Amino acid sequence: MAETTIRFGILGCADIARKLSRAITLSPNATLHAVASRSVDKATAFASANGFPPASKIYGSYEALLDDPDVDAVYVPLPTSLHVHWAVLVAQKKKHLLLEKPVALNAAEFDKIVDACESNGVQLMDGTMWMHHPRTAKMAEFLSDERRFGRLQKVHVLFTYGADPDFLKNDIRVKPDLDALGSLGDIGWYCIRAILWAANFELPKTVIALRDPQLNEAGVILSCGASLYWEDGKSATFHCSFLSNLTMDITAIGTKGSLHVHDFVIPYQEKEASFFAGSESGFNDLVTAWSSEPSKHIVTTELPQEAQMVREFARLVGDIRFKSLKPEKKWPTISRKTQLVVDAVKASIEKGFEAVHIQEQASVAVLSGLDYLKKNLMGRST
Repeated sequence: MAETTIRFGILGCADIARKLSRAITLSPNATLHAVASRSVDKATAFASANGFPPASKIYGSYEALLDDPDVDAVYVPLPTSLHVHWAVLVAQKKKHLLLEKPVALNAAEFDKIVDACESNGVQLMDGTMWMHHPRTAKMAEFLSDERRFGRLQKVHVLFTYGADPDFLKNDIRVKPDLDALGSLGDIGWYCIRAILWAANFELPKTVIALRDPQLNEAGVILSCGASLYWEDGKSATFHCSFLSNLTMDITAIGTKGSLHVHDFVIPYQEKEASFFAGSESGFNDLVTAWSSEPSKHIVTTELPQEAQMVREFARLVGDIRFKSLKPEKKWPTISRKTQLVVDAVKASIEKGFEAVHIQEQASVAVLSGLDYLKKNLMGRST
């Protein structure tokens, strides 16, 4: 049975929108229908450069795109400071919402977005693309295997890249009025998501920011990290930075096994990704070599992870439009948990690296997805 095609509009011509335009083109159940910019000329040039179909619509305002009755879903790659305004308008126009991360400047803003999506019956998903790579599901299977991995004890995550001087001076991610969360929101989001994913999306009870984060002159975070603690004894750390060489590592350690991945956000190769898994590793009798080496697991995919994300989002939209199903709650639930930890790290920095205790005060709309999370999330079971 052929997949129904969902028509996408893109709100803005941000650089990341180039990647999502390609992903929409590659997805078998999605098509590029419209793009909007504050300038018709800019929108026209973007459409031409990014393979939009000849019949696609070009708009010189965001409002005009949202008024297009043929747009089913909208991708919003705007600066984080603009998310709450435009995301709420997208939902009010009954358009389904694929929202770039970080989803908001704080959880209170995100709750406004969730409320708008819930009250208008539209699907919400954030743009954390690596969650949709089939490798992620395979790694989750290993982490949930009590025989091979055991009980999770520690997680350590790194995402850093060396931004050039122009980026550090002019990019929106270093501007307090555009993306005030800086590296914490841009790449720390991925680190926090990875930690929560490894912990089966159980929120930590305590978050403590690591000392000596690096800020620019405007006070935007360029480099930071934090430690996270759970009541059952497991813990995690992460570090994110615009000032260090490119690194994308997850290490998860259990009582019986360990998992390592070195390219978790963007795989070294688009259609092939790997990870290392070890169980009950040890040394030989002379302690000169490992007696049980971690094994390398390779996972292939026909579609890149961004297209996998679009395909899943479009499938959910199609289920709502053509099968009268309700919007899936797991994705906004995951987004909000990630945002809560981002907020806690920021609060800890601002409080002089004091411990911040996370007390989730979720809306009914978000909490209603928790039962689904417990039973069916990325191949995991509780």
